[in-house]
Amino acid sequence: MSKVPAGFLPTDQPDLFFEDNEVGRMKKQVWDASDEEIDAILADYGIPSPVEWGKPGSYIQTTTRWQVEANRKKNDIVFIPVGCTELHGQHLPSAADTLYVSAICEGVRRFTAKRGAPVNLALPPLNYGGHPFHHLGMPGTVIVREHVVREMMIDVMLGLWNDGFRKQLIVNNHGQLWMLESAVQEFCKRYQLPGIFRVIDWHRGVREFFRPTYRGGQMSTDFVHADESETSLSLLLHPEMVDMNYAVDTVGKGYLPDGHFDKSVDPFGRPSRWSEGEGQSAIEIAATPEGVVGKARSGSAQKAKRPMAAILKYLTLWNDHVLDAFPAGKVPPVEEVTLRSAADMEPYLREPLSKGWKTVYGIPRIGQGTEV
Repeated sequence: MSKVPAGFLPTDQPDLFFEDNEVGRMKKQVWDASDEEIDAILADYGIPSPVEWGKPGSYIQTTTRWQVEANRKKNDIVFIPVGCTELHGQHLPSAADTLYVSAICEGVRRFTAKRGAPVNLALPPLNYGGHPFHHLGMPGTVIVREHVVREMMIDVMLGLWNDGFRKQLIVNNHGQLWMLESAVQEFCKRYQLPGIFRVIDWHRGVREFFRPTYRGGQMSTDFVHADESETSLSLLLHPEMVDMNYAVDTVGKGYLPDGHFDKSVDPFGRPSRWSEGEGQSAIEIAATPEGVVGKARSGSAQKAKRPMAAILKYLTLWNDHVLDAFPAGKVPPVEEVTLRSAADMEPYLREPLSKGWKTVYGIPRIGQGTEV
């Protein structure tokens, strides 16, 4: 094996390095863990468990108000899972993306609740989502216009901020990342509010764990769509919604030599992400009308366990790092992260409905933000 650069940890794969920091060390620990240790991690997070959209006390909207406020005073981070309604083949439900990301966020909530300060969850605001051009026309896929997605997310972020949730993580599970990035940037330009605002494409966040076997992973193929990877996630998280009798294997149709555009989780570091072009391959309804791009028949619950353990541990670490830097009720310095003054922001940062509190909906607008 070649010499590992300084600041990186060696692995059993010559092309794979983890940074020598808390995130990298956590990933390497999961990479090196035995199957029994992975099962123990998943058990700590209650994975698998039925989705909790209607479970009392799971989401902000399904929790009594006094308990929401009590939880927020311990942990004012909110996770906002987003997915879509999209054809995932005959063998999977069209809510698959939303189900995966909800299960992940719910697992982190259960784990942090056991420690006494649960992360807060907002019900998925994008049960229908935005889509790339090549999804157009697919039955079972419901496409929301891009500016509607962006404005919906901005409005959700503002409402949560007004309620004291000023550390917000949008956890994405669908091909709409650029819309959510735009929402975060526009929110900050438009409202100039202190806080921590981030979106993560969770698959990309733990892309190492979707590696195929020839690169040291457990999948036989690279992550694409409704394929081996996503079928494996479904078999782990909601097997009662899977019918493998209808799983199929397909191949998309590209017009250029391989190497220009990356796969779904950017495993190769190619010049462009899949979303950075159209026309280089056939649209879905022409090439893969089945709604599967890849080898769905190769899916298994076992293959999804390690990437699931990795994202659960990572999101927990992010939660802990944010609260270490800014405990509940604290935000980054106003004058270092906005163009507003600390004095001007003081009444808006008070506990909602407390004496002297002002609602953010009445805050004077500054900056270059636009509104549709």
